[in-house]
Amino acid sequence: MSARPVYLNGEWCDTATAQVSVFDRGYLFGDGVYEVIPAFDGQLFGLEPHMDRLSRSLREIGISEPLARQDWQEIFDRLLEDYAGRDAAIYLQVTRGAPVPRDHAWPDPPTAPGVMATVSPIGAHSDGARAITLPDQRWGRCDIKTINLLPNTMARQRAVEQGVDEAILVRDGLVIEGSATNLFAVIGGRLVTAPTGPQMLAGITRGLLIDLVRREGLVEVDESFITVSALRGADEVFLTSSTKDLWPVLEIDGEPVGQGKGAGRPGPVTRHLDGHFQQLKQSQRRPA
Repeated sequence: MSARPVYLNGEWCDTATAQVSVFDRGYLFGDGVYEVIPAFDGQLFGLEPHMDRLSRSLREIGISEPLARQDWQEIFDRLLEDYAGRDAAIYLQVTRGAPVPRDHAWPDPPTAPGVMATVSPIGAHSDGARAITLPDQRWGRCDIKTINLLPNTMARQRAVEQGVDEAILVRDGLVIEGSATNLFAVIGGRLVTAPTGPQMLAGITRGLLIDLVRREGLVEVDESFITVSALRGADEVFLTSSTKDLWPVLEIDGEPVGQGKGAGRPGPVTRHLDGHFQQLKQSQRRPA
């Protein structure tokens, strides 16, 4: 892959030349937060809720806002200059900076935050996902979008090793979310998803979809926890994320999702909701 532009601590470089201090607390401690913002046909999608979540994550871990919204916008515009007509994702990261010497305690006085942003094309994903369930071993503040993702990466690796696409995380018998996705199930005609709170990361696509469904009265939404047995008996299951939209789950722990002839296939509610979501995305694209 050719080098891509990178904004790093006030300077512009590229992915081949960007260098981070060995004392950066993101590198040493995972002490930072991040966002992934999709852009379709060069147009950022869900920008405001993404930036609001970034601000909240920074506030929750005590890092000052490093840039004003307009400054971020100028960075995003430059990153997307070569992506007009293509789908891309901006990755941005803010750490607590690079104080010397290394110390677990936060630097006092604070150092300047470390700021990085780059862009990459959004890759295609399969028409349907296969998943496994695994114990949720993450920390108690999953609502903060921290760069410290070791439990998530371990769960995803377990999925890869078993030849599937995603790991669905379970805590105390209740389904929370995927390792890098939120989860919805269609049960008894209702759209069920775990409620927001410290135990999960409230995805932007999740929120946009719920708002859309309620605004247009597409189906009843029930934000409550799902047991593993209820998940396995669900009529339909799908995942959401900023780069995958609505991703039907066809199989969980080796068993097809759904019953009858439609088992193991994207269900009608999922397809219907995805159609409305694609219309929402299309409204963000530039006119022909």
